[in-house]
Amino acid sequence: MSTKEYTAEEVSKHTKEGDLWVIIDARVFDLSKFCGMHPGGLSVLLDEEVAGQDATEVFFGLHRAEVLEKPQYKRLQIGVIRGEASVIKAPVPGDISKVPYAEPTWLVDGFHSPYYTENHRKFQVEVRKFVDEFIYPEAQIKEEDGTRLSQELVDRMTAVNMHAMRMGPGKHLKGLTLMGGLVKPEEFDYFHELILTQEIARCGARGFGDGLLSGKVIGLPPVLNFGSEELKARIVPEVLQGKKFICLAISEAHAGSDVMGLQTTAIKSEDGKEWIINGSKKWITNGTFCDYFTVGCKTEDGFTVILVERGPGVETKPIKTSYSSTAGTAYITFDNARAPVGNTLGEEGGGIFVMLSNFNHERWVMCCSSARSQRAIVEECLKWSAQRKAFGKPLNTLAIIRSKLAAMISRAESTQNWLENITYQMCNMSYKQQAGKLAGQIAFLKAYSTSCGQQTATDAVQIFGGRGITRTGMGKFIEHAHRTTGFDALLGGAEDVLRDLGVRQALRSMPSDSRL
Repeated sequence: MSTKEYTAEEVSKHTKEGDLWVIIDARVFDLSKFCGMHPGGLSVLLDEEVAGQDATEVFFGLHRAEVLEKPQYKRLQIGVIRGEASVIKAPVPGDISKVPYAEPTWLVDGFHSPYYTENHRKFQVEVRKFVDEFIYPEAQIKEEDGTRLSQELVDRMTAVNMHAMRMGPGKHLKGLTLMGGLVKPEEFDYFHELILTQEIARCGARGFGDGLLSGKVIGLPPVLNFGSEELKARIVPEVLQGKKFICLAISEAHAGSDVMGLQTTAIKSEDGKEWIINGSKKWITNGTFCDYFTVGCKTEDGFTVILVERGPGVETKPIKTSYSSTAGTAYITFDNARAPVGNTLGEEGGGIFVMLSNFNHERWVMCCSSARSQRAIVEECLKWSAQRKAFGKPLNTLAIIRSKLAAMISRAESTQNWLENITYQMCNMSYKQQAGKLAGQIAFLKAYSTSCGQQTATDAVQIFGGRGITRTGMGKFIEHAHRTTGFDALLGGAEDVLRDLGVRQALRSMPSDSRL
C-alpha cells in the first residue's frame, strides 16, 4: 500500500479501460488491471461519477467498508490525495461503536448505570478484544463452510477459562483464573456472564454462536447441580477445559415444548446397575460432535434425566436447518444404549425439577443474545440509512424509515432494560428463589425479546430492500438475522407456551382477598 501523494486533478486524467483510477475516502486506487474482474462489469467503473473521480459516495452505497481492508483490494491502492485524510477507519479490536444505540447505554460516554461496576467495565473491554480478535474471524468462516469450531479456538477460550464463565457464577469457578486474573471467582456474577454472552452475540453468526459449545451451556448445568460428586469430578473438568463436549438432549419429534410428552425410555438392567435407553431426540444443538448427552427419559417412576456417554447404541446424524451446520444440530437415536445408574442426575422420577431449574438460566442466556443481536441490526440500519440514497436523498430523510428505526430502537432498549432488571434480581436471589420468583418473568422476557427480534429483522429487510435478502454484501447480516431469528423464538420453549407459563405463575401468586 503506497502513501505516494496525488492531486484530484492527476487522478481525473485516468478514465479509460486499461488506465482507470478512482478516489475512495482520500485514497487513490488503480483499477486498470481490475476492470475485467469487477463483479458489476466494466460499465460501472467507466461511469462518469466513478472513473477518475472521487467515488467515495458511490462505493459506500454498494460495498461494506471491510472490502477496502481485504488484501486483494488493498494492493490496488497506489497512493493518497495530498492534503486530505481518510475518514473511514478500519475497526480496531475492542472498539466501542459511536453509532447511537449501537451499544447498551452503560457503555456510552455520559450515561450511567446502577448495575455495572468498574470491574464489569474492565471485563467488557478484555472480552470484546478477545471476541474481535479470535472469535469473530472464525465465526464468519465457519458460518459459511459449516464445519465445527476449531480446537485452536476452544483451547484459546480454555486458557482464559471462558468455558467455565459461560456457565455463570458458582462453585465450578473456584480456584480458576478468570480472564488472566481480571475477575476473582467469588466476584463473578450474572452481569459478567451477561457481558460475555452479549459480546459473543456481536459476531452476527447465529449457527456458529450455537456451535460455540452452546450445548455445554444448557447440557452441563444438570451435571453441576444434580450429579454425584464422583460423576462431577470425572466429567466437569474435561468439559470446562474443552477436552470433551456435552449437549442437552430433551426435544423429540413428538415432544418439543411439551417436555412431559417425550417417549424415549430408560429401564434398568437385570442387575440394576445400568440404564438401558431406547428412543430418539431431535434438533439437539452440538449433538453431532458431543461426547456426552444429558438425556430426558421416561422411567418407571416418571421423568428422569440421565447422562449418557457416546458409545455402542448411540448414533447421531446431522439435521439441515435454516442456519449453519456448524451448530452441529443432530438427530440422535438410542438403541439399547447403556449408562451406569450412577449417571442419574437428581432423583429417579425427579427429572422435571432438574429441567425446570435449568430452563431459567437457558432462557435468560437466550434473552442476553437476542437483546444484543437486535442492537446489531439497529446499528446496521442506522449506518445504511445514512449512506444509502433513494430519490436523491439519504434513506433516513424518509419518515417511514425513521418510523421503523424508532420501533427498532424502542424494542432493543426495552429488552435490554428488562433484561438488566432481571439480572439484578438473579444476583440477589438464591437459586431456589429464582425458580420461585423469576421463572415467569424470564419466560415473559424470552417471549418478548424473540418476538421483538423477529419484527426488527423483518423491518430491517424492508430498509435494506433486495440487499436484505442477499447472503453477501451490504445486507449480509440482515439476511442472516431474518433467516435465523426464528430459532430464538422456538429454542427453550415456543413463545406462546412461555407467555402462558408467565401468566400461570402470576395467577398462582394472586392473593385470595384481592377484589376490584
